Amino acid sequence: MSTSAKQFHEEEQIGKTYDFQVARRLARYLKPYIKLLIPALILTLLLNLLGTLQPLFSWYAIDHYILPKETAGVGLFALVIVGAQFLRFVFSYFQAVLLNTAGQYAMLDLRREIYEKLQHQEVAYYDRNPVGRIITRLTADVDALNELLTSGVTDLLGDLVMIVGIIGVMAYVNWRLTLITLITVPMLVAATTWFRKGARRGFDMVRTRLARIYSFLQEHFSGAQTVQIFNAETKSLLRFARINDEHRNANLETIYYYAVFFPLVDFIGAVGIALIIWYGGYGVIHGALTLGGLVAFIQYSGFLFQPIRDISDKYNVLQGAVVASHRIFKALDLPILITTPATPLKKGRAEGRIEFQNVWFAYHNEEWVLKDVSFTVSPGQSVALVGHTGSGKTTITNLLMRFYDVQKGRILLDGVDVRDWDLQSLRENFAVVLQDIFLFTGTVESNIRLGRTDISDERIRWAATEVRADKFIRRLPHEYKSEVRERGAGLSVGQKQLISFARALAFDPALLILDEATSSIDTETEQLIQDAIVRVMQNRTSVIVAHRLSTIQRADNIIVLHHGEVREQGTHQDLLALQGLYWKLYKLQYSDPTWLTETKEEEEEQVTYRPRGPSFSFGEGMG
Repeated sequence: MSTSAKQFHEEEQIGKTYDFQVARRLARYLKPYIKLLIPALILTLLLNLLGTLQPLFSWYAIDHYILPKETAGVGLFALVIVGAQFLRFVFSYFQAVLLNTAGQYAMLDLRREIYEKLQHQEVAYYDRNPVGRIITRLTADVDALNELLTSGVTDLLGDLVMIVGIIGVMAYVNWRLTLITLITVPMLVAATTWFRKGARRGFDMVRTRLARIYSFLQEHFSGAQTVQIFNAETKSLLRFARINDEHRNANLETIYYYAVFFPLVDFIGAVGIALIIWYGGYGVIHGALTLGGLVAFIQYSGFLFQPIRDISDKYNVLQGAVVASHRIFKALDLPILITTPATPLKKGRAEGRIEFQNVWFAYHNEEWVLKDVSFTVSPGQSVALVGHTGSGKTTITNLLMRFYDVQKGRILLDGVDVRDWDLQSLRENFAVVLQDIFLFTGTVESNIRLGRTDISDERIRWAATEVRADKFIRRLPHEYKSEVRERGAGLSVGQKQLISFARALAFDPALLILDEATSSIDTETEQLIQDAIVRVMQNRTSVIVAHRLSTIQRADNIIVLHHGEVREQGTHQDLLALQGLYWKLYKLQYSDPTWLTETKEEEEEQVTYRPRGPSFSFGEGMG
C-alpha cells in the first residue's frame, strides 16, 4: 500500500486499546441519566435472580409432586411458576424502557458534541479526512456505542449475576456434583480466549472496510454526473467491487471464529451434561441425590453455559464499541488549531484595510504556495488577483478569512493581525461568492438568510433584486418559499450563483470576496449584475479572484501572481503599458490565437494556456 493510502486509512492503526479508560470516558455521558440507570440495573439483577429459580421449581415439582404422585397443590404451584415468569416479563419491559431511554439521551449528547467539534475544526481537517469517514463517526460508530450502553453492559452484568447465582445454588445443593460440572470451565476459558483474540482482530477489519465503503459511496454519489459524463461506470463499479470484496472477506474471517466457537461451546456443554448424568445418575441410584436434584443440575448446567456463551457473543459488541469509541475520542481529542485567542485584540465591524506583510504559506511542509507576498488594500478599495492555476489566488482569500494560518509573515486587517481577531467577528466581516456554489436543503429564502434571524424578508428581497435574482425567483412555484433540493438540484448553475450573490449582499459585509463569481453566468446575465456589483462594492473593500480579465478592468488595483509571488501591481491600463505578464494574459484572451505560438519562446515564464476566445477562463485549482 502506498504512503498516501496508509495515511488515508490511518484509523486502521488503532494500537493497544485501553478498555477501562474508554469505560471511564463513556461513564461521563451516562452520569446525567443515573436516575434512569440505577433502577434499570436493579431490574436487571432481579430478572436474572428470578431466572435462577426455574430449575428449583423443576426440582421441587419432581420430588414433591410427580414422583410421589401428589396432586394436591399442583395447580397452586403451577400458578407460582407462571407468576414468577410474569414478574420477569414486567421487569424486562421497564428495564428495556429505562435503559434505552438513558442510552438514547447519552448518544444524543455524544452526537451533539462530535458535531460541534467538527463544525469548529479548521478547513485543513476536511482536506485530510474524507467525508465518508467523518460521517461514520456520527453514525455507525455512535450506534456501536449505543448498542453497548443499551444492551451490552447490562446483559453482561446480568450474565455475571446469573453465573454467580447458579454456581452458588449448585454448590449449596451438592458441592461434589458442582465440582464435576465445573471441570469443563477451563476448556471453556481456553476456547473463549482464542475466540476473543481472533474476533477482535476480525471486527476491527470489518469496521475499517465499512468506513472505506462509506467514503467511496459518498464520493461517487456526489460525483455521479461526472462518472456518467466520462462513461466511467464500469471502472467505478470495479473499484466498488474491490472495496466491497475486502469488506466481505473481513466478515468471512470473523464468521470463521463464530462458526468454530459456538459449536465448540455447545460440545463443551454436552460434555458437562454427560459428566452430570454419569456422576449424578450414580448418586440417584445410590440415594445420594434425588431425581429432581439431578434434573435441576442438568438444567443449571445449561443455564450456566448459556450466559458464558452470551458473554462471548457480547464481546463482539464490546469490541465494536471499543474500536468505535477510540475513533470517536480521537476525533474529540484532536486539537482545534485555529481558534479565537484568549484575549482578542479586535472584534466588531472592520473598516476594511488589508495588509499582507512578507507572507509565506504552504499546505504541506515547505512546498510554498505563497512566497514573500506583500501588498496593501485600502478601505473601500477593490483589488483583483490574477494568475495561472496554482499561483495562490484563492489561497490569499482563505488566509485572509483565517481558514489557514500563515507559516511566515503577517496578515493584518485594520492594522491587527488576523490571528489576534475574535474569529467569529473576523469572518462576520466577510461575504464570499464562490465559483462552486453550495446551496442547502430548504427554501430559497433560507438559503439567502442562512440562519441569520436579523435579516428581514425585505432585505432578502432587496438583495435578490439588486443581483437580478428576483426575476427568476418570482417564477418559481412558491417564489421565495420554494423548496431547494440537495445542493440546489433543479436550479441552473447561473440561478444558484445569483442566489449566492443575494446571500452575500443580504449579509451586508465590510469586505466582499468574489472568487470568479460570474464564471457560470451567461453574458447577458453578467451584464445585468455588473452594475449591481459595482454598487455593492461601494464603501466596501473587495477582493476579486479573476479568470476573465474583462471582469476586473475597473478594479482599483490588479495584483498579478506567478508561482506564488507578486510579479506586477497596478491598474488595468498601467499593467498593459508595462507589457509584462498581465499584458501577455490579456493578449492571450483577446488577440489572435496564433499569437500564443508566435510568442511561446519569448520568455521562460511564458504562460502556456490554450486560448478559448473572449470568454476564456483560467482554471482554478487548490491555489
